[in-house]
Amino acid sequence: IDNFILNQKPYDNSPILLVGKNFGCGSSREHAPWALLDFGIKCIIGSSFADIFYNNCFKNGMLPIILDEKKIEELTDYSIRKQNIEINLTEQEIIFGNKKINFKIDSFKKKCLLNGIDDIALSLEKSKNISSYEEKIKKDKPWLN
Repeated sequence: IDNFILNQKPYDNSPILLVGKNFGCGSSREHAPWALLDFGIKCIIGSSFADIFYNNCFKNGMLPIILDEKKIEELTDYSIRKQNIEINLTEQEIIFGNKKINFKIDSFKKKCLLNGIDDIALSLEKSKNISSYEEKIKKDKPWLN
């Protein structure tokens, strides 16, 4: 178990996880992102992710980044140096050594991550509209009460 990479310094404290393709396949429940968050992972970089897992990462405040496999290899090779890899979500950049790799992210998901907005916070932003609708439906369709 000691030779497992995530049990070795400095990888045991890394908030970034480099993974293979189709990561999260079979992990459709939120437990998979929760376990990674509990371990301290805040960003996962891979060439592809299972759809439900990918979306659950965002819902739990974790950033999944999709890159082509050559860029993943470049980051993996760099990680062997045990030097920092930095993620700049605002600029959508991965910075390592004197290099940068840009990544794409949906603008809405980016906004939510940057502002710490989850599904509950999104619903609460609409609370006035929800209350207004509830009052209207009580008047228009009293049999639903």
